[in-house]
Amino acid sequence: MSKEVNKYKPDWTPENAGDEFAVRVVKGVQPSGKKFNSALSTKNNLLSIDEYVDGVIKGDRITLARAITLVESNSSKHHQLSQEVLQKLLPHSGNSLRIGITGTPGAGKSTLIESLGMYLLKQGHKVAVLTVDPSSSISKGSILGDKTRMEQLAKEVNCFIRPSPSGGTLGGVARKTRETITLCEAAGFDVVLIETVGVGQSEITVRSMVDFFLLVLIPGGGDELQGIKKGIIELTDAVLINKADGKNEQLAKLAKSEYANALHYIQHATKGWQTKALTCSALTGKGIPEIWETIKEFEKVTKASGVFIERRKEQSLEWVFRMVEDGVKDSFYNHPKVKEELPKMKEKILEGKLPATTAAEYLHNLLKT
Repeated sequence: MSKEVNKYKPDWTPENAGDEFAVRVVKGVQPSGKKFNSALSTKNNLLSIDEYVDGVIKGDRITLARAITLVESNSSKHHQLSQEVLQKLLPHSGNSLRIGITGTPGAGKSTLIESLGMYLLKQGHKVAVLTVDPSSSISKGSILGDKTRMEQLAKEVNCFIRPSPSGGTLGGVARKTRETITLCEAAGFDVVLIETVGVGQSEITVRSMVDFFLLVLIPGGGDELQGIKKGIIELTDAVLINKADGKNEQLAKLAKSEYANALHYIQHATKGWQTKALTCSALTGKGIPEIWETIKEFEKVTKASGVFIERRKEQSLEWVFRMVEDGVKDSFYNHPKVKEELPKMKEKILEGKLPATTAAEYLHNLLKT
């Protein structure tokens, strides 16, 4: 195989591998208007506050990516800098429509996001896609799978895709997603799509940072009303039956009808809004315009009633208290006496010599001494 044909495949690709070889390099959007500054690409070379702020406001993709890396950093030396950058960018944020997308694995969330994203770009929007990749349980690193699945979007200059490792956090939701939303909005992205891994508490966490929450399901997956038992339906503003094409089209219509009937009997996620049931085929694009029309109708209704702004305010307060909780937790585990005594407590608990409640109380009291 010639080098030209194989140029977007890794250098370890089997020599005779064709298009069936799944792993390939996606050529991303290159900076325009100026030469790429290699100094800016050095991870350890921090920019000044003004350089971060000016670059993000101008929509420079490299600076935006580096600013996100800064706020995601757990290094104490980066924390103060990231907070000052966020403080200056806050007045430039808040002008996007934030959409959370969840669903079971295999429901076609990534395909849907790419199809919806391409549609929005044609409508003149700038789209940021924040996906939470499953982290390696060993290295805590991201496998960056979503950027390869959204191959078309990755090439678009008005779309920014940011896969973030979950770092093993509960529910797989990146701890810094809210800050990343702020940065993307300040960079001029007016639609922010946030994909969850679809497990555990991640839906609740993402619900607390978006305006509109979409649940993606597939037809013929067994009991179509199982989701209601799990309570996830009460978090959503619309239920979308994906893969409504070919032989699945009639099954999708049936599932939509069952959900539409059931939705009349549950508590809705947003005051004054009736949760909708929709169908689409992310593969063919059928139903994508209707999804966006529903989201825009939601925005119009909730802004008119004041619910939209009120939710944003409540989310800001929740964000504050979540950060306080994280800070208290970090302070506890980094306390010198706790770090010294914790291994001893673990050993005694495992040996059955100390009740867990006594150990917890003892460790807590160390903060008072």
